[in-house]
Amino acid sequence: MHQIGLVGLSYRHAAVEDVARFALPRTDVPGRLPLLRAQLNAAEVLYVGTCNRVEVLFSMADGRNALDERDSVFRALIGREPAAGEAARLLRAWTGEAAVEHLFLLACGLDSAQTGEQEIAAQLRGAWSEARAARTSGPVIDRLMGEALAMARRVQRLAGGARAPSLGELAAQQVLRHLGAGRPTVALVGVSPMTRRCAQRLAQAQVPLLIVNRTPEAAAELAASVGGSALSLTQFRAAPPPVAAVVLAAGGGEPVLAEVTLAALAAAGAPPLIDFGVPPNVDPQAARRAGLSRVGMNDLIEAAQQRRLAELMRLAPVRAAIDERLTHLRTELATRAFGPRLADLRGRFEQIAAAEVARALSHELRTLSAAERGELERLGATVARRLAHLPLAGLRAAALHADSEALEAFFDAAHERRARTDTGEA
Repeated sequence: MHQIGLVGLSYRHAAVEDVARFALPRTDVPGRLPLLRAQLNAAEVLYVGTCNRVEVLFSMADGRNALDERDSVFRALIGREPAAGEAARLLRAWTGEAAVEHLFLLACGLDSAQTGEQEIAAQLRGAWSEARAARTSGPVIDRLMGEALAMARRVQRLAGGARAPSLGELAAQQVLRHLGAGRPTVALVGVSPMTRRCAQRLAQAQVPLLIVNRTPEAAAELAASVGGSALSLTQFRAAPPPVAAVVLAAGGGEPVLAEVTLAALAAAGAPPLIDFGVPPNVDPQAARRAGLSRVGMNDLIEAAQQRRLAELMRLAPVRAAIDERLTHLRTELATRAFGPRLADLRGRFEQIAAAEVARALSHELRTLSAAERGELERLGATVARRLAHLPLAGLRAAALHADSEALEAFFDAAHERRARTDTGEA
């Protein structure tokens, strides 16, 4: 696993504003992936961006050890050199097995703001699809993502039907508490996993929904699935209808609703705003000036964290399953990386034995019969395999724990020794 690395930041140690700085616009990701791979000097790379995290998974070529690439990721995503210590302060880095462990925890929802939520698995699947389409995902990342998503499915089975609410569902719960017994219309701005989940929950509670999006077709599709109505973002900005609450999760780097729209919303009843945007879809100060209450990602994450301990206790078996799978994967990847070198070493043992048997048969044992010669050749091959077993078993065990450079040094020294032997120097 030494060639695998991961660099990222999330709500756990960074402000939402910091996450927003590193987040790539969704439409830019396919074109940026090859450039990101080149900037990391990696063989494979995958980018994951959500409302509260950014993660860059990469694998180095030729089995090279992955290093701490925080400076490189900073340059690639921010577009400038980091100041002294800036990348280390904002970003976190994992290499080797720690990187794979972080990926598994992420896929299983154990590192999410809402512990145990399942939306992250769908987001990882989408990121993997983008990397494969951009040809920046290869055999290593394909293997890791397959394992990570398999672990996510296993979590669902271990949960026994219990399902942690996502942040979108938590937002829906806040909206329902605000509505009380009434059922006035709620506006959802943007078509995203968050608004989809929120819409499903509100539709189940029979809340009339207005779906707003830049692309009217996408708004109409979601509206049809939840029994709501649709409106283009342009129309909503120009003349927002009276609504009891607004949930926003639209992409883009600028606020989605300007102050004139916020003033119109306030005049029509001052609905609360729940803003999933990263960066914010509504400027907090603009909302305050308009007299609108706004709940941002930081507020939603804080509410989710209050449930974290209980969810971690419930998902304790998942942690054990991840450890078990890491052990299996460690063995598999180490064997795959050094398998050809081990096979070559075993073959060299057999070649040495065969050469010595042939030498003896051509000199002191030249009088043996054909049957005796065959028996001696088979004995030589058997002894060679048995002699090779012990060092090969030791090298397989070392491959699980030793630095790849140490193993490469061993094979290089063995190759050099063999070359000198073949030329008669030793």
